[in-house]
Amino acid sequence: MVSKEILGNVSSRILCFNGEMGAGKTTLIKALVRSLGGGDQANSPTFGIVNEYQTQKGELLGYHFDFYRLESEGEALDLGLEDYFSQDTWVFIEWPEKIGSQLPQNYTRISLEIVDPVTRKIEITKAD
Repeated sequence: MVSKEILGNVSSRILCFNGEMGAGKTTLIKALVRSLGGGDQANSPTFGIVNEYQTQKGELLGYHFDFYRLESEGEALDLGLEDYFSQDTWVFIEWPEKIGSQLPQNYTRISLEIVDPVTRKIEITKAD
């Protein structure tokens, strides 16, 4: 299973997903949340910007941000972004380039590239 392989190869619980629209960022996050015990609750927070996920036992699993609609990094700060990063939980971020200077030093970048309509190339790298 791809999601379990990814979880076994990340250096941080803050995961930043890069890829063009339709590359499968949200789909991959859904699979990761499922693998972490969150069931099928994951969906894109495009309009709400952030979703909170819990395990099936009701414990906090993590947060999922979609910064596609952000106009400035200041909007992310207004959400209390630093507080989310300081928690000991998973943080999934779509469109992290929108908050570039606000990203913590220790995060894992997951890049998705469309190979063909059903195939994606996934690359995992630790942030500098």
